[in-house]
This record gives sequence, C-alpha cells and structure tokens, in this order.
Amino acid sequence: MVIDDSDLSRRSIIESLESGGYKVVGEANSAAQSMQIIGSVPCNLFIIDVVMPEVSGIDLAKKLTELLRDAYIILMSSLHSENIVIDSISAGAVDFLPKPFSKDQLLQAVAKVEALILEK
Repeated sequence: MVIDDSDLSRRSIIESLESGGYKVVGEANSAAQSMQIIGSVPCNLFIIDVVMPEVSGIDLAKKLTELLRDAYIILMSSLHSENIVIDSISAGAVDFLPKPFSKDQLLQAVAKVEALILEK
C-alpha cells in the first residue's frame, strides 16, 4: 500500500512498483484513509510519506506495527535529517528513502523487504 498526500508522488510510486512487477493492493492520501482500507485488503508492505496532514507517517508507522504483526514499512520524505531517519527506524520502518528517489532505489528497497519476508 502506498500512502502519500501528494497525488503525483503516489501515482509515480505506484507506476514504478507495477512496472517492476509488484502488485499494489491499495493507496491512500492520509493516515485516516489508509486505516479504512487496511481492514479490507491484505497487505504487508506499506510505503509511507513522513510529512502528511493530521497524522505523520512516523505516527502511522508506529500504529501499524502495533496493529499488524507482519507489517513492513518503508518511510520516505524530502526532509531527510538524521533525526527523521532515526525516528523512522525507531517507529518500525525497515528502510527510509530520501525524496526524490529513483525507480531503481525504490525497487531495491522493496526487494530488501521481499527478502526479509522470505526469511520468515
């Protein structure tokens, strides 16, 4: 699932994932919208923007790791200070992508998650 308040960014990420052979089962423009979708769609990978209105991606990541045992989270942001990266990993993210990132960087991050899933 791709969660980003920017329609352009969300669409670009989805297109990159689909062209890389991945199936995107859901998308949301806010934490609230993502929580409505999560119960109805099986998903274990969440690609989430850190900076969103109302609830930050970091707070959403914390909530997802509490609710879903097998949630794998990649957080992304154009703000990539050391503190944001540390907060992202502390919130349960398995990776952090600084925006802008290339399609290859995105697919490498997803492949890393895929390897973690296969290890289990």
